[in-house]
Amino acid sequence: MPAVGGIPTGPGKEYPGNLTPYVIVTCVVAAMGGLIFGYDIGISGGVTSMDPFLLKFFPKVYRSKHGDSSTNQYCQYNSQTLTMFTSSLYLAALLSSLVASTVTRKFGRKPSMLLGGLLFFAGALLNGFAQAVWMLIVGRILLGFGIGFANQSVPLYLSETAPYKYRGALNIGFQLSITVGILVANVLNYFFAKIHGGWGWRLSLGGAIVPAIILTVGSLFLPDTPNSLIERGNMEDAREKLKRIRGLENVDEEFNDLVMASELSKQVEHPWRNLLQRKYRPHMAVATLIPFFQQFTGINVIMFYAPVLFNTIGFGDNASLMSSVITGLVNVIATLVSIYGVDKWGRRFLFLEGGAQMLICQIIVAACIGAKFGINGNPGELPNWYAIVVVLFICIYVAAFAWSWGPLGWLVPSEVFPLEIRSAAQSINVSVNMVFTFLVAQIFLNMLCHLKFGLFLFFAFFVVVMTIYIYYFLPETKNIPIEEMNQVWRSHWFWAKFMTEEFSNGNVEMLKGGQALKNV
Repeated sequence: MPAVGGIPTGPGKEYPGNLTPYVIVTCVVAAMGGLIFGYDIGISGGVTSMDPFLLKFFPKVYRSKHGDSSTNQYCQYNSQTLTMFTSSLYLAALLSSLVASTVTRKFGRKPSMLLGGLLFFAGALLNGFAQAVWMLIVGRILLGFGIGFANQSVPLYLSETAPYKYRGALNIGFQLSITVGILVANVLNYFFAKIHGGWGWRLSLGGAIVPAIILTVGSLFLPDTPNSLIERGNMEDAREKLKRIRGLENVDEEFNDLVMASELSKQVEHPWRNLLQRKYRPHMAVATLIPFFQQFTGINVIMFYAPVLFNTIGFGDNASLMSSVITGLVNVIATLVSIYGVDKWGRRFLFLEGGAQMLICQIIVAACIGAKFGINGNPGELPNWYAIVVVLFICIYVAAFAWSWGPLGWLVPSEVFPLEIRSAAQSINVSVNMVFTFLVAQIFLNMLCHLKFGLFLFFAFFVVVMTIYIYYFLPETKNIPIEEMNQVWRSHWFWAKFMTEEFSNGNVEMLKGGQALKNV
């Protein structure tokens, strides 16, 4: 029996391929799809801590914030309208990701990225010129539609394009661009908040057109993936694209295996219905549990509401925005650590180490906030050392997430699905992510008001559960070609029993078909 959660280190297929400048540029441009998601995460919390924005759209929150200083600090931002502004985007992303699956499968990965950029652009314009709350929320819905399309297609594009030995590092480029987007948004919020006249929030929200343009223009020049071209019957074009991205003339073995996988996928008439089959239980566990756990690390509480959170625990407006810039910078640096280590140390190591580090930090932050704010939320005067300790441990927590659950929450699901269910399963992955992102965003401020410092312990509990899940149930996927991934499930101590004889026979038939193709 293999080690818990792992696979035997036996021989597997090793397709030749180089890390060519062409594939690097292609993956970097595609990964820019993460900018739109990251920019939105960073910008939302920033503008909701700007007084002119609150005064115009959420006057009740503004009055609560600047009212009697003896009021409970935990509850000053508790407004369902304010949370709807933030969370409406994720409900829209959930709905659009389901449509994006069909677009991605039938028309390719490129059109999904292009459509995502255009929708995000429209939403950014509407938000930048908003005059009423309804305009803000409609703009957020358009942004959400854009994010749903981008998050469905970009991780698939990266996993299918990258050579398998570098798939982890190149795929994490998506998460890196998310963190860069968050950082840029935090920096812009800091400076725009200082603009006299109180219209800086318009620049913050309208500035989202820049990452939208980058994604839209970039997608026009990207080649589609060989997997997608084969899936749509463009065999010769697919072979040429594969030669170019691998930097080799002889790509026959990998090309034939891609064709075999495509032929097998075409036998699947109803990919959505087939997701319920027993043999796909391991894949569905990954598609649902990993995005669920990713949101219940509590990271979006920090990244959405970092300025609000820091303001709540006693930082001034500018100080809270600067603190969120610091956490954003830590986020980017730690993601670079993940890019370096994911294909060296493996996915499981980063998941487990990150989980342990996040747990320790959440307990310490809960203790710090609880000691000063207590139950009634009236901290009195907060010393500088206290602020430094809270920011320090939040930064250590953000670093742990940024080299574990952040990038791997997108990487691992995108690389384990077989071609016949890949688009549908990725839609499930994005949908679950957005459902729980919406839920957490919608209830966070209310939970902060009622659970107080216990909110951090609430998320710490889920970190314990998810770390146990990774240890026992997630196999290692590093250095496994994407179309050979089923071997990790067949070798797993628990999931092997779901890989039925029917599944194995299907693979045998596929291999026979591939041999026939080679002989043509």
